[in-house]
Order: sequence, then structure tokens, then C-alpha cells
Amino acid sequence: MPTNMLVALRALIVDDQRTMRSIVRTLLSQVGITDVMEAGGGAEAMALIENPGELTPDFVICDLHMEDGDGMTFCHKLRRHKNSDLAHIPVLILTGDSDRLLHEVALQIGAANVLTKPISAPDLAQEISRAVGFAN
Repeated sequence: MPTNMLVALRALIVDDQRTMRSIVRTLLSQVGITDVMEAGGGAEAMALIENPGELTPDFVICDLHMEDGDGMTFCHKLRRHKNSDLAHIPVLILTGDSDRLLHEVALQIGAANVLTKPISAPDLAQEISRAVGFAN
């Protein structure tokens, strides 16, 4: 059930687990988002975002806990980026951690929202729509 406005979006999935990146990619494809980049950690994600040869993602889905830095560090670095176009890319944190304090800190750092695994494709589509400004 692709959402017409979502199909034109470009996503970046940041997760140190290849299996989780595959699951998120599948969820995105179920809502029509097929233009997807992947990174295994925050440093790799920043390199992709800053690469002038790559198209800038419209949003990022990032794990909270990764071996190569956590999602909050990545989000914080992105929010403080010298290029304001990059600094405003919406970041959705997707985590299995249900600690409300961690969720609140992630939101204060600049995450668009914190989503708890597992998540359905329709719920993910709704959160993406909100994050990129398609829905309230």
C-alpha cells in the first residue's frame, strides 16, 4: 500500500546490524520507498550525507545503540552540521530500548521521533510523513 507522496523520498538507514537494515528496507518498500541508502554506523552515515556525489536523504532512520557510536551522537552531530540543509534532515530513531528517559534525551537532541521496535509498515509510513512535513 504505497503512499503516493512517500514514493519520491530518499531514505538513509543507519544500523550496525545488516539484518535490521534489511528489515527496515523491506518496511520502506512496503510503503513505496525504494530509494534507500544504508550505513553500518554513524561515521559511515555522516560520510554518505556529506558526500557531494550522493543525493541527500530526505530522512534518516537510525538505531539508538550501535557499536560505531550511538544514534544520539549521530543525531547531535547532524544537528550541529555547518551545512544547514544537512542539519535539518529529519532523524527517526528506531530502537528496541523502551527507556523513556533515553527517548526524551533523543528528542531533545533533535530526533524527529523515537520509535520502538517492532513497528509496522503503516505506522512507519505515518511517522515518516510527519517527520518530512507531509502530515501533522
